[in-house]
This record gives sequence, C-alpha cells and structure tokens, in this order.
Amino acid sequence: MDSIDPRAMRDCCGRFATGVTVITTRTPEGTQGMTASAFMSVSLDPPLIAISIDRQSRTLGKILEAGCYAVNILSRDMQPHALHFAGRTDDTLTNLFQERHGMPTLHGAAAILVADVVHQVEAGDHVLLLGHIRHLDHDPAAAPLVYHAGQFDSLVAHPAG
Repeated sequence: MDSIDPRAMRDCCGRFATGVTVITTRTPEGTQGMTASAFMSVSLDPPLIAISIDRQSRTLGKILEAGCYAVNILSRDMQPHALHFAGRTDDTLTNLFQERHGMPTLHGAAAILVADVVHQVEAGDHVLLLGHIRHLDHDPAAAPLVYHAGQFDSLVAHPAG
C-alpha cells in the first residue's frame, strides 16, 4: 500500500500552487528560520493555524523549545529571502528582522502571524504544529510570492474591499 514513489508524490503535489512562507522563531541561542509552503489556516474561532515541518529539520526543535513561531508570508519581491532560508545563504540580505510580539518577523512580508504551539501531531516524516494566533498583521497592497511546479512566480494583489 505504501508503494508511492516519493519523487512522484512531490512532483504531483507540486502542481498545487501555493504561497511561500518563512517560519521564524527565537531561543536563547538566537533566531532560526526556514522556508516552507506547508502552512494553512485551520480555524477562525479560536484563531488557529498549522505548519508542517520535516522531523529532521533543526528548526523543529527550536520551535518546540521556544513554544511559539511566526509565519511570514512572503511578498513577490522576497524570492531572495525564500532561497536564503531554504539554505542558499545570501550575504547581501541584511537587517532582516523586526520584533513582533516577542518573535522575529521579516521586514517587507505580505503578512505575519505569531502563534503559540498548542498541539503537535506526528505525521510520517513530518510533524504538524498547531498554533494559536496571538498577533497578526498584513499589507493589503502586497502581492504574494507563489510557488508552483518548482518555480517562483507572483500574482497581482487585489486590495480587500
């Protein structure tokens, strides 16, 4: 029953266009961040979100130690940030963070959500972290960075209203 090829699954799921996020947290050792597309809104009442993190990721341990995380939804001009936090270090990126409710968040993000971890679910080679939102903010004029079939792209922002 588990005869699905991981590469085929990745290619198939890659056909789903998604936004791009950087998940950030802070422990006494410092700030940690990682690029992720596995993010979703779970509930409006109470306000809950979820992220999915590879159990091998060092960021997972840091989030669990901190007990909280920030989801930075990237705007279309933040592809360098996505690559940087995916492991392709870009030394030209400086002054990346601003403090929001005790969490490091990225300057220029289209939206940010700060959440406390309220539940974790073991899910194969990943862990789902359910977070209760304690702060959020967004730029209604920001166009999102989009990821589809292994490529970055963007959409035109349509202000709410």
